[in-house]
Amino acid sequence: MSEAIRILLVDDQPLFRGAIAALLARQPDMEVVGEAENGLAGVEQARALRPDLVILDVEMPVMNGVEAVRLIREQVMDVKVIMLTVSDVEDHVLEALRNGAHGYLLKDLRPEQLYDMVRSVMRNETPISPGVAGRLLREIRQAGKPRVTSPAATTEQSVTRRELEILRLVAEGLSNKEIAKRLVITEGTVKNHVHNALEKLHMDNRIQAAAYVIRQGLGAPGSEPAGR
Repeated sequence: MSEAIRILLVDDQPLFRGAIAALLARQPDMEVVGEAENGLAGVEQARALRPDLVILDVEMPVMNGVEAVRLIREQVMDVKVIMLTVSDVEDHVLEALRNGAHGYLLKDLRPEQLYDMVRSVMRNETPISPGVAGRLLREIRQAGKPRVTSPAATTEQSVTRRELEILRLVAEGLSNKEIAKRLVITEGTVKNHVHNALEKLHMDNRIQAAAYVIRQGLGAPGSEPAGR
């Protein structure tokens, strides 16, 4: 059996923090190794404990989660961070993701969804609550119109049709498992295609890939790189 995912909880509400800790403790592959009541304490705990994953609220005293995620990602290089909050303000979502958050979840999710999201981020996916994903994609669309690129653009042309097809589904908010089911391929194959596409495009995560698909006007069939 693989080692349990070591989790640090950072939330200013003790009752909610305790409830999440109790839920996670029921999972044999998860272990809560620490708790903190504000962003600054969360940064200090992350540095001291070196957890695998930090679950971080946004609205907190002393230091908010948006600033805390930046410091945690700077000081604890390998840690994953999920925002778990009631705030779906677009500015919070975008800034948290820019600062290095690996996922953004709302507190109205079911326990089973939380477990799935924790495991998915450890598989290098980027879990986003559906409502947040819709707002995020609208924000990306409004940020700039799709631009037409030259056929000679080597970085974009290196993406295969299959990789682009999968990036479109990523932009729709689908997980690797859901994409595999849709395309009737294995989850491992999807993961490989996503990894290869992100490397070719010099991107770090699936959110950046979603932005790429939308901004390049590649969200519909017929826009594939020629000859791929």
